[in-house]
Amino acid sequence: MTDAPLDLVARLVVGMLAGMLIGLNRVRHRRGVGMRTLGLVGLGSAVAVAIFQGAADANAASRAVQGILTGVGFLGAGVILHRTNEDVPRGLTTAAATWVTAMLGAAAGAGAWLLVGTGVVLAVVLLAVGERVERLFGGRADRDEAAASGPSRD
Repeated sequence: MTDAPLDLVARLVVGMLAGMLIGLNRVRHRRGVGMRTLGLVGLGSAVAVAIFQGAADANAASRAVQGILTGVGFLGAGVILHRTNEDVPRGLTTAAATWVTAMLGAAAGAGAWLLVGTGVVLAVVLLAVGERVERLFGGRADRDEAAASGPSRD
């Protein structure tokens, strides 16, 4: 690692903050994965990539990202499979938010500031307005409410 210490600290802090910002939405919707968990996912991903920046082996960061994707896949599966007594899969948005957080953390670890900033803004906006847009077009949000209220009496 040849990067300046302040640059490395910035990469880790930005990775963590990216996850925390996305996690605030999950907290607002009372999901099991929240600000602390997603902050840790972003931080861990940033560390995994930053540690290999400037390494003699140019493929080391690529392998780190592959490992992150595998690990986050297990986290996402746990979020989705947590509620096994329902017929409708739940937790897909939270699992996707975890995956996006890991990639934004990896981008922060690589120092790709524009990618991280743009990705965080897009993710937060999508999470904030996506449910309303789905309802407007009769999408998933309406089906979830109908499923929660019991069988249809048509």
